[in-house]
Amino acid sequence: MSNIVQYIVVRSDLRSALSWPLGAVIAQCCHATAAVMSQHTEDEDTQAYLKDLDNMHKVVLEAKDEAALMKLVDKLKEHDIKHKLWIEQPENIPTCIALKPYVKDVVHKYVKHLKLLK
Repeated sequence: MSNIVQYIVVRSDLRSALSWPLGAVIAQCCHATAAVMSQHTEDEDTQAYLKDLDNMHKVVLEAKDEAALMKLVDKLKEHDIKHKLWIEQPENIPTCIALKPYVKDVVHKYVKHLKLLK
């Protein structure tokens, strides 16, 4: 497989400021990832990514808060980068973004300013 990667960006303030349990935060990432994969099943990079399930490469990054997450959403939309913004219901809280799998060189520039989730 070429260097196809899937980026997930989650709000770090869900755990700190909002006191969400770790499992709830992980569930948000799972929801967004499942949704974006479902939406882009016909995509060439997604299909290549799913052909080698034992070697999938995901990178989980953090956005400091809702404003930072939404700023990234705007940048991704502006450059036509396919992604899913997960909004937790019924609270209507934007929690994370999952990009569809891309060749790293195509999308890294949009997320390189973010840190790995700790």
